[in-house]
Amino acid sequence: MIISVDTHTHSIASGHAYSTIDDLAKAAQKRGLAGFVLTDHGPSLGGAPHRYHFGNLKVIPKVLFDVRFYSGIESNILDKKGSTDIPLQYAGNLDFIMAGFHEMCFEPQSEKVNTEALIAAITNPLVDAISHPGNGAFPINIDAVVDAAKAYGKVLEINNSSFRVRSGSKKNCQMIAQKCTENGVLMSCGSDAHYHTDVGIFTEALTIFDEANANPEMIINSSVENFEAFIEKRKALRKEALQSLK
Repeated sequence: MIISVDTHTHSIASGHAYSTIDDLAKAAQKRGLAGFVLTDHGPSLGGAPHRYHFGNLKVIPKVLFDVRFYSGIESNILDKKGSTDIPLQYAGNLDFIMAGFHEMCFEPQSEKVNTEALIAAITNPLVDAISHPGNGAFPINIDAVVDAAKAYGKVLEINNSSFRVRSGSKKNCQMIAQKCTENGVLMSCGSDAHYHTDVGIFTEALTIFDEANANPEMIINSSVENFEAFIEKRKALRKEALQSLK
């Protein structure tokens, strides 16, 4: 399986990542990627950028070093109601919005509470995808989460960095990929690069997809065409949702 767009990367703006946007773009080009998404952490995480960072991403060229640049955010789930720190005034213009658990913003709780919070985030019309749902620190009811993702047309990520930095993720990711494949649920594959040399590294995630016999068409970033069709649909839906909030 080929992954054409890295949907999860971080720049120095995240506070605990160590590469510039140009570094990320050059690394994506070196790996033969067609594009990458900048998904710096939402403003509630310690060291993360101010919300205006996400509004000013419009100044970045759409093509950097011959690869497509996509704007995004990895927002933080803040409570069991699935509240996030997505900057509402900019949510309509970002290309890709993820939400995920981070211990500094939401302490790991019981499987029931974690699942309730994650499903609530999935129902949020501004959220496109869930980042690293296989994180072993946050036990969830995988069947319930997969069912919710299917019902709301959302994406569950298989995060390549999780196998290195999030203990207990492999088995969970295997189960998520298998359940998504069986139920026709969309997935993404992100490096979660916090340093440019990790951009485009998907080795273990691809193994998970192979083991699950996942159809490349169900991986939103398996091709530029797949990814852009998904994000255009989601951006339109987000803009509709924002209009209803006014």
